[in-house]
Order: sequence, then structure tokens, then C-alpha cells
Amino acid sequence: MYTEDGLLEGLTKLCNHRTIIIGVGNTLKGDDGAGPLVCRQLVGKVTAGLIDASSTPENYIQQIRDHTPQCLLIIDAIDFGAVVGAIASFEPEEMSPAITSTHGLSPRLFVDAVCRDIGTVAYFIGIQPAQTELGHCMSPEVSEAVHRLVRILTVAFGKAADTAMSVKSDSRPAI
Repeated sequence: MYTEDGLLEGLTKLCNHRTIIIGVGNTLKGDDGAGPLVCRQLVGKVTAGLIDASSTPENYIQQIRDHTPQCLLIIDAIDFGAVVGAIASFEPEEMSPAITSTHGLSPRLFVDAVCRDIGTVAYFIGIQPAQTELGHCMSPEVSEAVHRLVRILTVAFGKAADTAMSVKSDSRPAI
């Protein structure tokens, strides 16, 4: 797991890889809408592909597989026991397949389904939510975390970043 301080350095290593950023969450459930909001704010700012998967990431499995990305970054509100608004990255192995979420398919099973047979590596970037209740607004701490993460991703994958997307890597890039 990387915390926010090491995230930019880790993400910068991925800028030469075909990367898709997937925002997951329900914008009607307060802080759970962080992932889609990150994706919306990145439109036109990054060279990575963007998918706002809302609360049904499983609907995008085949589309993602067809693009054969080298790396997936799944942005989601994840309760990892930190202070509200904290940002951290996780490898799929750090997430139990049994973790339930507000989404139909567990995050780990989603990644397993996407990555099976195509050699894609995946990372979760979680924002610690305060609440994910229907009808609530996003908390100020998570809203600020969204802005910080957008800045980090824009620096790592910005239009000025090296966009040699055809570079192949046999080793798993680490973030």
C-alpha cells in the first residue's frame, strides 16, 4: 500500500504504459461518488483512458479487455480505516475477494475478471469516505481529496507527460 505521499512517484512510473483510469461509485451516495468525480475532472487533462463506471464496473469488463491496457487504476471510496479524505493505493492481492461494496461485484472479483488472460496489472486508489448514505452530499474532506488526486493524476498522466503508449513492459510497474 502506498499512501498519498508516495503516490505521485509510483504513478509517474506508469506514464509510459497504456493505462485506463476507472472511476467507481454512486454519486447519489455522498462520498461514494469520489471515483466518478475524479474521472469527470480528468477529462481532457490526461493521456490515460477514462471510464466512469459508476456503480456497475462489471458492465465495462469486455470493453476494457478489448483495449488490452497494460495498467488499470480503479478509483473508489474504500474504507481502509484511515482519516476521512486519506488517499492510498492497493494491489488487488491486498483486497479480499469477499469485500463487499456498494457496487454489484466485489472490487477484487472485478479486477480478476478484467485481468484474466490479458496480462493487465491493476491497482486500486482508495479515498477514505466519511459516509456513503443515499441522499447525502460529499463530505468536504473527500471533496478536497478528489481535488488532490486529480492534481496527482494530472501530473502523472497529463497531456505534457511522455505518451509513448506502445512501450511494453514484462515487469509489473509498482505504485
